[in-house]
Amino acid sequence: MTDIVLEGGPADLPPTLRKTRVPASQDKIKLEFCGDYEHFERTAALTADRRVIYRWVARTRIAE
Repeated sequence: MTDIVLEGGPADLPPTLRKTRVPASQDKIKLEFCGDYEHFERTAALTADRRVIYRWVARTRIAE
């Protein structure tokens, strides 16, 4: 598992969702938030505390 931080996306995305852990091999994250999916992709950048940065790339609707 790897410590990560999510950058970009909705301004009201809670801080508890922005810092989390994911499998080290995971390059993309799809997070359900407010009736949509927020998509983040891994970057090569690290934070000062050595978390991998995932940047927001898109929002998609949840199919009903």
